[in-house]
Amino acid sequence: MIRTRLVRTLAAATALLSVTGLTAACSGAGQAEKTADGRTVLRYEGTSSQVVYPELAADLGYFDKVSLEWIGDQTSGPQSIQNAATGETEFGGAFNGAITKLAAGGAPITSVVGYYGSDAETFNGYYVLDGSPIRSARDLIGKKVGMNTLGAHHEFVVREWLAREGLTPDEIAQVELIVVPPVNTEQALRQGQIDVGTLGSVFRDSALERGGLRPLFTDESLFGAFTYGDIVFRDDFIERNRDAVADFVQGTARAIRWAQTQPRDVVIDRYRTIITERGRNENIDLVGYWKSSSVAQPGGAISDEEFSLWIDWLVRNGELEAGALTPQDLYTNEFNPYANGTYAPDAGPDGEPGEENR
Repeated sequence: MIRTRLVRTLAAATALLSVTGLTAACSGAGQAEKTADGRTVLRYEGTSSQVVYPELAADLGYFDKVSLEWIGDQTSGPQSIQNAATGETEFGGAFNGAITKLAAGGAPITSVVGYYGSDAETFNGYYVLDGSPIRSARDLIGKKVGMNTLGAHHEFVVREWLAREGLTPDEIAQVELIVVPPVNTEQALRQGQIDVGTLGSVFRDSALERGGLRPLFTDESLFGAFTYGDIVFRDDFIERNRDAVADFVQGTARAIRWAQTQPRDVVIDRYRTIITERGRNENIDLVGYWKSSSVAQPGGAISDEEFSLWIDWLVRNGELEAGALTPQDLYTNEFNPYANGTYAPDAGPDGEPGEENR
């Protein structure tokens, strides 16, 4: 059941964190690798058939002091930030609840820029079949909810919705959350292997085109326009490479702002070009489903609420001691030009007055 899985997830995270400090210290002891022209090399994981905002920033020419080195594609947000914490990569990105849990366990990481969220156009829905008797949170007791991974965005959102709808912790524990790859979620739902399926982006749109599904709720209906995930660096890397991190954040923030202010077809065309030219044998058709940046704040500036919500959630569920963490312990806007006074919050990607077009 869900509580057993959470215990296992936390146990695995604790085991990982026992070696995090040593590994990060060793990896951060030397100087960061440099290119021939003096740029700091940042190793990272991408996402297949998609363009992550640092990649967009590089393509737009927004970096002056850093160079990206792709080492493969990520398997999940929690794994991405664990790889950053242990020095496998320089930066990673994940749901802010997962970042909070990893930091609470002692991982020396800091969030520097928001990179994904939900809004009226880009969101994750939790769907049932049209003929399903499930209409309320209480109807989910004893039922199965499929999602891409546990311990991340979807688990937190589902459990938060169940709590807001009045279920007790014991009742919530009776809702079974199981891992189903996004590509298989629709089929698993239609075949009755799960009772609720988590669908977003192309998987949601294509499933809805085929009909026969209805939403139980969405993450956007729960929190409105909200940034759910951030990019993190190790603290020791930030200390030793402040100029590089500052350049990375300003460039990534400007790339996010570019996506926030450009027409949808312009963004999609750029993404198709980037994916085609990088030569990773990917499907360029998926980017046609891109609808919005999904990032709530201009340029991915981070707000206290984006962490206080998950800190409170962990405290309420007995996974974090009250007062052990504050939002300010987990993030910094120091390097973001849309938050540190370099640009006006409503400026465009080059600092000029910009018009919102999410």
